[in-house]
Amino acid sequence: MSGRMQGKRAFVTGVANDRSIAWAIAEQFHVEGAELAFSYPGEAMGKRTIPLARTLNPAAILDLDVSSDAQIEGAVAEVRKSWDSVDVLVHSIGYAPREALDGRFTDVTTREAWRIAMDVSAYSLIALARAFRPLMKPGSSIVTLSYYGAEKVVTNYNVMGVAKAALEASVRYLAEDLGRDGIRVNAISAGPLKTLAAAGIKGMRTMLGENASRTPLRRNIEHAEVGKAALFLCSDLGSGITGETLHVDAGQNIMGVVSMG
Repeated sequence: MSGRMQGKRAFVTGVANDRSIAWAIAEQFHVEGAELAFSYPGEAMGKRTIPLARTLNPAAILDLDVSSDAQIEGAVAEVRKSWDSVDVLVHSIGYAPREALDGRFTDVTTREAWRIAMDVSAYSLIALARAFRPLMKPGSSIVTLSYYGAEKVVTNYNVMGVAKAALEASVRYLAEDLGRDGIRVNAISAGPLKTLAAAGIKGMRTMLGENASRTPLRRNIEHAEVGKAALFLCSDLGSGITGETLHVDAGQNIMGVVSMG
């Protein structure tokens, strides 16, 4: 097999099932020749992730809680047993307590919900980048997943929108910092998709139904389109791009008032 990712090694977080954005990315990388390793958060999620990940013959499938620096360091140590370098790090992680994603922002955004959302959804990118940096050579890249709620208010997205805004700012700061090591860092702001994470946001099903008619392409995006965008950013095709948030949303982000009536 030959392809854009031939000989490259990618560590992929965030695969929950075959509708995960991280899975769409992993599939594109695999087709293009990449070696893969995966992580999952806890035994319950492992029951979903492990059988799926095994279909791509990964080098490792690791239990990893990204809110623990010790577990992150342990995951890197496990990866070192199979690989002496990592070319791509895929950060597809976001979480806030379900009760914080339904209701008035001021009422449901508790101090604890804020801490959890920021830690798991934003700080984990920095923690993973720091831990994997010694394995990443010049030309390596990191990609994370964001959403339009980082830029504009999306009903019920609440503290996740704030966390995604912090994530996108972190991408820019990491890009400047890691650029001196030849490592690129980018984000993809994906349009709404049916994923396990999206299921926790009240009204997401309705949003998916209404969204198609409001985008310039008059449709919702597909999982594979995000995977292809990640392939572009993490291969030699995107070698001059860093610190960017690439919108893959059928043009949704350019729209203002949908109709003047």
